[in-house]
Amino acid sequence: MTRYIHSCPLRWADMDANGHVNNAVYAVYLEDVRFRMFSELIPDDPSERLASNFVVHEQTLRFVRPLVYRSEPATIEAWVENVRGASITLCCEIKDGEDVYVASRSVIAAFDSNTGRVRRFSEHERNVLTSYAT
Repeated sequence: MTRYIHSCPLRWADMDANGHVNNAVYAVYLEDVRFRMFSELIPDDPSERLASNFVVHEQTLRFVRPLVYRSEPATIEAWVENVRGASITLCCEIKDGEDVYVASRSVIAAFDSNTGRVRRFSEHERNVLTSYAT
């Protein structure tokens, strides 16, 4: 299994009154890692992009410990737990070394924005996503 690794910079604006990353900001971090991980799946031709989207169907976050602001980025590790015909389960950990701050599990569906419907993964998409599967 290959994990997708992303170095996530912390911004001062991400902090709440307690000096740690606000819980809502973690969803933005996860959105960023999904975009970067899936970037090779985005068609080069802009006219094809609406037919090749992905949507978050379900997302669960487990807050393990607070992430306090510092200048060093956090690490986000992402991997695919399973691949189905039209969706995957994507797991992520926001961490430093072995210290996990947040663990997430998201169901991501392949989506055609032109029709407003879920679609099946293309062979290319399935191959790329399977390369990150456990």
